Amino acid sequence: MAKLKIKNNEVAFYAMGGLGEIGKNMYCVQFQDEIVIIDCGVLFPEDELLGVDYVIQNYDYLVENKDKIKGIFITHGHEDHIGGLPFLLQKINVPIYATPFAMSLIKGKLDEKHLLRNAELHEIDEFDEVHFKKLWVSFFRTTHSIPDTIGVAVHTPQGTVVYTGDFKFDLTPVGHLPGPNLQQMAKLGDDGVLLLASDSTNAERPQFTKSERWVDVHIRRIFERIKGRIIFASFASNVYRLREASDAAIAQGRKIAVFGRSMENAIAAGQELGYLNIPKDSLIDQNEINNYPPEKVLIMCTGSQGEPMAALSRIANGTHRQISIQPGDTVVFSSNPIPGNTTSVNALINKLEEDGASVVHGYVNNIHTSGHGGQVDQEFMLRLMKPKFFAPVHGEYRMQKIHTKLAQLTGVPKDNCYILENGDVLALTKDSCRLADHIDSVSDVYIDGRDAGDTVGNPEIRERRLLSEEGVVTAIAVVDLKDYQIVAGPDIVSRGFVYMHESQELIKAANHEVFWAILNTFKNHKHVDQRALNRTIVSRLQKLLFDRTGRKPVIIPMITILNGDNRAENHHYRRSNHRNNNNKNEHREHSAKNAKAHQQGKGNNHQHHRRSHSNKQEHEKQAVAND
Repeated sequence: MAKLKIKNNEVAFYAMGGLGEIGKNMYCVQFQDEIVIIDCGVLFPEDELLGVDYVIQNYDYLVENKDKIKGIFITHGHEDHIGGLPFLLQKINVPIYATPFAMSLIKGKLDEKHLLRNAELHEIDEFDEVHFKKLWVSFFRTTHSIPDTIGVAVHTPQGTVVYTGDFKFDLTPVGHLPGPNLQQMAKLGDDGVLLLASDSTNAERPQFTKSERWVDVHIRRIFERIKGRIIFASFASNVYRLREASDAAIAQGRKIAVFGRSMENAIAAGQELGYLNIPKDSLIDQNEINNYPPEKVLIMCTGSQGEPMAALSRIANGTHRQISIQPGDTVVFSSNPIPGNTTSVNALINKLEEDGASVVHGYVNNIHTSGHGGQVDQEFMLRLMKPKFFAPVHGEYRMQKIHTKLAQLTGVPKDNCYILENGDVLALTKDSCRLADHIDSVSDVYIDGRDAGDTVGNPEIRERRLLSEEGVVTAIAVVDLKDYQIVAGPDIVSRGFVYMHESQELIKAANHEVFWAILNTFKNHKHVDQRALNRTIVSRLQKLLFDRTGRKPVIIPMITILNGDNRAENHHYRRSNHRNNNNKNEHREHSAKNAKAHQQGKGNNHQHHRRSHSNKQEHEKQAVAND
């Protein structure tokens, strides 16, 4: 079992994810034989992680110490805080504590993975306390772009460790929903906070983040100006924004149709928990849209980030079954592109404009505000909590660095501020804090599929990147190791490297190179097998293609071996006795004839090739299928 290098009286704080990045949040507080986990999120992959669906944490340390884990406490229901739960629960089953809206989303995720039946779920609110033998946990209400957000305070024998979760100070939430509980935060600060781990996302913005009510006013004004059909795109989890749009539509007498599974689930959960108030007669089925005039319809859909399979992208591309863009439509993007999505969002906006729609988007139209606090919010949190030690979390390095300077401006000594990396272990007592250890197993895990076991590593990612940049060349041949003959081929198939019909000279040269590579393998190796043939073909073909094109495609030899199990014959072939010398001479004469025919452009028409024409066709089909 992996153990931390800390003293028995020290409290450990460490992150499995969420430091130096936006996403994958997972923080742990450990004292002796008890571990409290806060959040378990995913990171959405950048473009260079080809084929990867999610990036999650390496859970090895937690799996090895599963008997110490007392529970996972969820601050809110965004994917970067709950998306990793199904993958963790596939490895270890631990209790989960979450507020009602987050719990509703968690149940849906676990049900999809058939994990709900065995999950231990506990619904909590801001006033609850959860006690264990040595640690206990309390909560405080915050505000964010999703309902039921909380911060978490872990009380230890050495002091209280506070994690804010994602927050801003929205003092005027929409729909008369509760605001941040400043009294709870101030009480924690008065009682004494040993370590504050605080959200750094908007540390670069020298401002107080605007309230959702400010967006609500502008959405109503925009809706009042629109005479045709409205298509409203937003994050499905931003129930506040969905409430603003639905309230504005209902005030105009519009009917509401919902597109996108995640949007449907979020609206159902919001309705059930009272965060949305959409009358049943205001919701219509997707197929009923054309029964109403355009000025009486609001379509709420997913796809505000340009996701290719989301509802809005399919509507724009004309591949959606129920709806397409019509002249007079107005598409409202009530979100800003997250890092990495700007190109896809701009492309989607351009496509919608080309289709005849008007598009409203961006901060310039006052239809979006962040769910994360700016510098003023962060300074306010620091003043309320008055921590002895400070660690900025949930943000890239530059954000953490700025947040650290804000902490120093509010009175936290410079030596008491720590910019950590994932895996770094802070060891705390009432009067001290030190960087004590690093969990080496903490690293990114790439999920390519649905389950925790569907992972790919850096070698696979490098190969995928190489395939995408350079293409693939397949060399196909059939050889007989009994007589050491090329029975069929060689033939070359290119995919993504060169266009074969326009590169006949290069393809012909590659064919010749593979032909001689096989003959040289017969001649120079004491024992010829698949590995020896593949190695020689890849080496010679790679050199030829690089010399001719300056590129290095992935080369896949597909060599079918006949009589490959006759190892005794292969071995005796190499012995210097009269019989085998005669065989060798016959083989060389035969190979020389084949080589001469190949050089004259007849190598593919010799007698053995005709006998194996059907084999060649089968291998060509196999190569295309593999590509």
